[in-house]
Amino acid sequence: MLEINNVNKFFGGLKAVHNASMRVEEGSITGLIGPNGAGKTTLFNTIAGLYNPDEGNIILNNEDISFLKPHELFTKGVLRTFQIAHEFTTLTVLENLMMVPPNQFGEKLTYALLNSSKVKEQEEQIREKAIEVINFLNLSHLTQELAGNLSGGQKKLLELGRTMMVDPKIVLLDEVGAGVNRTLLNEITDAILRLNREKKYTFFVIEHDMDLIEKICDPVIVMAEGTVLFKGNFEEVRNNESVIEAYLGKGIKKN
Repeated sequence: MLEINNVNKFFGGLKAVHNASMRVEEGSITGLIGPNGAGKTTLFNTIAGLYNPDEGNIILNNEDISFLKPHELFTKGVLRTFQIAHEFTTLTVLENLMMVPPNQFGEKLTYALLNSSKVKEQEEQIREKAIEVINFLNLSHLTQELAGNLSGGQKKLLELGRTMMVDPKIVLLDEVGAGVNRTLLNEITDAILRLNREKKYTFFVIEHDMDLIEKICDPVIVMAEGTVLFKGNFEEVRNNESVIEAYLGKGIKKN
């Protein structure tokens, strides 16, 4: 589904991403790991259109998306979450979800003035979809809660829910476990697995929590110093000498 071909991204003399090539297969949950400074987030930002690659290209379903902007990628089904959740703090959970679908009739003055019934009909459809998402994520008790009042883990669930309001081809998850307590992390993990199995979502996941990577990701791609170091299943990654050296023996190899 997604191909990254010899992508380079430079910041002055710094090679943040260097000749990175990898594939994310449709229907997979592919993990992307590596030590701090490995270039993972820079690569995600390049895929998501926040940066343009200086060299190489990015292909989605045989289409070159290398220089598309985030809003253009959104319409093509490329969605991204962030390590720090980006919610509308003064809107409710329900309203945050209802904001997501594009091309809403209520945003157009002519529809609002001349065809209010069409606006109301579409708004009700979007509301029903949002309620379905809320129930899927077990957030029904927070439907009318302001998003700014949610815990870190609840905000991560809400971000995941926002991707469900459209039909994503691929979801880029950036450290979904960061700052989340274990109970909510289990809920997020279960939601990702259910979306993958039941709704066939494709995920590309940056994560430092190796327990989470082990539970949900296959394959796992390892980056170090801006380039791809290794790719395999978790067991292969954990026992690879180059990976162990990149991590200085921390965080992956078990006694």
